[in-house]
Amino acid sequence: MFRVIGRAFKIALLLTWMFWAWVYSKTGIRRLVWRVFRSKQPYEPLHNERIVRLTFEAMGPTFIKLGQVVASSPGLFPKRYSDEFQRCLDRVRPFPLPQLEAIVAAELGQPIDDLFASFEPEPLGSASVAQVHAATLVDGSEVVVKVQRPGILPVVEADLWWMRRGAWVTEKLFKGARLANMSGVIEDFNRTIHEELDFCKEASNLREFNGLMKKYGVEDVKAPWPVDDLVTRRVLVMERFRGFKADDVAGIASAGIDAETYLRRGLRAWLMTMMLDGFFHGDAHAGNLMMLADPPAVGLLDFGIIGRFTNAQRHQVMRYVLAFSAKDYEALADVMVEIGAVTANKGLNKDELVSDLERVYGPLVEKNLADIRYEELLPDITKVAYRYGITLPSEFLLILKQLLFFDRYAKLNAPNLNVFGDFYLVDFLFSPLALNAGLDFNVLAPLLKKIQARFAEQQQADAGSTSVQSA
Repeated sequence: MFRVIGRAFKIALLLTWMFWAWVYSKTGIRRLVWRVFRSKQPYEPLHNERIVRLTFEAMGPTFIKLGQVVASSPGLFPKRYSDEFQRCLDRVRPFPLPQLEAIVAAELGQPIDDLFASFEPEPLGSASVAQVHAATLVDGSEVVVKVQRPGILPVVEADLWWMRRGAWVTEKLFKGARLANMSGVIEDFNRTIHEELDFCKEASNLREFNGLMKKYGVEDVKAPWPVDDLVTRRVLVMERFRGFKADDVAGIASAGIDAETYLRRGLRAWLMTMMLDGFFHGDAHAGNLMMLADPPAVGLLDFGIIGRFTNAQRHQVMRYVLAFSAKDYEALADVMVEIGAVTANKGLNKDELVSDLERVYGPLVEKNLADIRYEELLPDITKVAYRYGITLPSEFLLILKQLLFFDRYAKLNAPNLNVFGDFYLVDFLFSPLALNAGLDFNVLAPLLKKIQARFAEQQQADAGSTSVQSA
């Protein structure tokens, strides 16, 4: 309890600092101080988004995780905040090297100089839970060393104590918080953050993902292999990938990588593991998705947060996603009612629900990403959510969060892509892989037939357009 109270006191101090930093900047005092002392550095305004980002970083891993969501969801947050919070992905202030060396020695039983032929003191990346350094094993293999931040667990536990109570109060006061299922989000975060703090589990997840890619015959989507003898709960040594983050448009182009092709392959692989095995990467922000150049491939990093579905959940999620692809809003309404997402069941007019779902979600299905304006769509989606009391289970929210991440990369690298209209992304459901995945095709067949028919119509339309242009 003392830790919880102490944590609350620290957060209160940081929020107070945030307020006075805002006053210091907005009143012009900061600029005046800069002029008086004639700093050699050019004056840089302290914008609101930077103040908030610095405060989040100072408050620690839990809030940095929230910052990563802001960074990777520009459709839901103002662009200036999404841009500023990019630093939360892998550029958080690192902890001192002597602390890192002490943790590695304690966990692996030997000092760094004995374990590695070389070790880079400057981190490749530093994020909410850990920081990563490049190294070389004695056999010459290039690896990265992921080391957990010291003292992270007590901070997370205290934050979760306050977050649970804050979610409870907010849900009592605001309908929007209830519809957003804040308590469910917090409990899901509680589960995932504890899994993320165990690097032995992450190493197992890396092996499992690579095993699934081998089973599917996918060679150009992969995760780094862990070094089995150098893995503990707080240290993870694994294969090093060289490439570019998914949002590094200039770097990807300079390397001659076809960003659209490999983004589609990465998203397809993610959907395959989710739909065929109920296993999916649950934190696919830009710091964890890479375009590899030699040979061209997609690299997925950081398997600390993994989503897993039961067979029943897997079928529900598939029906939910496939209903979009099939443009079957009646099927979408049925799934939402079945999973309890539509809480206003009393006197529910299903025909009106189907009509409203088609009106607000239709543009997401029919338009290319470049043409979608979230600032225009979100108010209508919110109104429909309020009208029918739509609140999705936490498992569905985790899926939607990943789709928002992929949506951002697609807008940068593949603006003509439509996630719900690209048959390639779900074509594996028409292959022998699906037959061996324990899927109930009596349930899924109607949606799959509609998707197949929609794709055939699209092919005919494209062929007709090509013939007209040729003529």
